Amino acid sequence: MLAGAGSAAEAAGYVMEMHSVDGNIQDRSERILELAGSRQYEGILSFAPTLPTLEQNAPRDVSIVTSVNFDDDMHTAGELADATPVEAFIEHLAALGHTRFLHVAGPPHFASAQRRNQVYAATIERLGLVSLGIVGYDWTGEAGVESIRALPDGTPPLAVIAANDLVAVGVMRGAAERGWSVPGDISVTGWDNYDVSPFLFPSLTTVDNDRAEAGRRAMLRLIAALRDEPPPDGLAPLNQIIWRESTAAPST
Repeated sequence: MLAGAGSAAEAAGYVMEMHSVDGNIQDRSERILELAGSRQYEGILSFAPTLPTLEQNAPRDVSIVTSVNFDDDMHTAGELADATPVEAFIEHLAALGHTRFLHVAGPPHFASAQRRNQVYAATIERLGLVSLGIVGYDWTGEAGVESIRALPDGTPPLAVIAANDLVAVGVMRGAAERGWSVPGDISVTGWDNYDVSPFLFPSLTTVDNDRAEAGRRAMLRLIAALRDEPPPDGLAPLNQIIWRESTAAPST
């Protein structure tokens, strides 16, 4: 995100300096006000949440923009937590002939995991499909393995929506342990597009979340504020599905 923000600033003729601020939202907001009051900066972009009163307490000639892509624990939020790809996964797999699904979810205190759970349940219900549950609630490969080990014999064909690529790898290992093929018996999707995901066998269908673009867009909002211009709109989603070999029509 910093790289994306820096490239946008440079392209617009600005120099970007980076500051790391420890502490809570109060500490962070106070430090931003201190930086704004130093008169060294035309604008300040924060990638972490700030107090709602920050802008009204800042000097009027210093623009301050807070990115909405992280919460106070630095978990993804905003556009980066968009769960629309889960709906697209299920719709596509249902069109291929899958009727039964399992969601191996992330921890519930993450906004991104909560949203994917909600979209998964709503899409399954809307399409009249069968859900074998929402399980796991972790970002680990162990969660993926255990979710498959816990399924009854004769479960396939099945489509598994995994919380991230590591969980998906666990799902694939669990399937191999039981003699189930991917994607013949089980189609698997991940999230985050890890570097290794294109080179797995089969390669993993996943979601690429473009954090560099998120940083660029945040900086463009700050530049628009500096120039008293409207912020950019009509932009493509930050989360994009990459279809690969781990998803296919069920073989039985």
